[in-house]
This record gives sequence, C-alpha cells and structure tokens, in this order.
Amino acid sequence: MKPFVLLSTRPEDEAAFNEYDGFLRASGLQRAHLRLIRVGAAPLPPIDLDAHSGVIVGGGPFNSSDPAESKSDDQRRVEAELSALLDDVVERDYPFLGACYGIGTLGVHQGGLIDRTYGEPVGAVPISVTEAGSADPLLAGMPATFDAFVGHKEACTVLPPSAVLLASAPDCPVQMFRVRSNLYATQFHPELDHDGIVTRIRIYKHAGYFPPEEVDDLIGRVMLADVGEPPRILRNFVARYAR
Repeated sequence: MKPFVLLSTRPEDEAAFNEYDGFLRASGLQRAHLRLIRVGAAPLPPIDLDAHSGVIVGGGPFNSSDPAESKSDDQRRVEAELSALLDDVVERDYPFLGACYGIGTLGVHQGGLIDRTYGEPVGAVPISVTEAGSADPLLAGMPATFDAFVGHKEACTVLPPSAVLLASAPDCPVQMFRVRSNLYATQFHPELDHDGIVTRIRIYKHAGYFPPEEVDDLIGRVMLADVGEPPRILRNFVARYAR
C-alpha cells in the first residue's frame, strides 16, 4: 500500500509525535503507511503525490486569520508551502483531509472566510451531520449527531463557494466540508482521544486557549466525554483512498 502523508505544523516534539500517534490509532494505519513530515519544524520537501495515497494536515499553533504583520517567518513559510501544495491537490482532486488548522488552510485557499467569529473552547461538542453529509462516504456509519473534541481560536465563517457543508455544531456552524469529490476538512479533531487531548491541554497550557489555572478542571471535564465516533471518519478516509 502507498503511504498516506501527515503534515504536522506543530514545532514541539511532544505535540507533533502525539498527533502522529493519534492519527495512527484513529485511522488504523501502521507506521509504515503513515509518513510524518514536520512542516512546522523544517521546510516542506517535495512530495510525489503519485507515490502516496492521500494527504492529511493536522492542527497546530498557527491561525490563518492572524494579521499578516503578526505572523512569524515560519508561519508565512508554512502557509506558502501548503498553498502551493493545495494548488496541485485541488487541481487533481487528490485525497486530502485537513483537521482544525487544515480547515483554515483549505478554506482560505478556496476563497472561504476564516476569522475568529466562531472560536470554541477546548472540550467536546455535539456535531450534527447535514443531509449532504449523510450521503457522503466519509461519514458512512456515523450517527446523525456525535461528540468530538474541539479547541480553536478561528473557524470558517463563510464556506468557500466550491464547498459542500457536511457537518455543523451549535456554536460553530462549519464543522466539516468537502471540496470537489475528494478534499475534506474538519474543524473538530477526528484523531483525538482522551489521552491525546490531555497531552495537548498540558502542552498548550499557556497558549491562550483557556486560563492556565483551570487545567485540572478542564482535564476532568474532557475525560467524561464520549468521543468514540469521530475516528470512523479517518478509517473511512483510509478505506476509500488506500491504493
């Protein structure tokens, strides 16, 4: 099987490798079939799309809607590299799944509005599948409503003209969309289980997602969440596109 590639924008070693392990567990892939490229730590090398089954972009510390003058050199580099890759990916309608930061990346590339209107605190939220989503193969077998972990400062306020809305939530209307036939993005994290989100809570304690003094209470709340359904989306992605 040709491997999938995970592009991680997280500069912290622990966060990047924890994210990689989360995608492995949720997707059911073996390490030989998921290649990690840490674009947050070094320039993106050339990727031969024909040698891979699909591209996955995880979350990270960057916000697409940050003012240009506030973006670091690394953020500008990552945005330029991912945009150039998406030029090819979109043209080919190549299998792509972006989670959290990935929805901002694909959304901006396709002309959507990404801003801070619908940021959500760290925790589990109810995700509702739209009529179009119920017919989409990536959501096959999913219940009409399921819980998933979120935690983001920005979100997609206006869908790209080319996008189809697949899932929504009360406080963040755009939770999942599709572009063309094979490009997907989720605002929620389909890869995150309890251990994964606790690790991120500790790593990003001082990143402005929540008051640092609330860490213990926050961990107690997320440990009660039932987030068993979202990994099915990753398994469906792998089953559909592995080649």
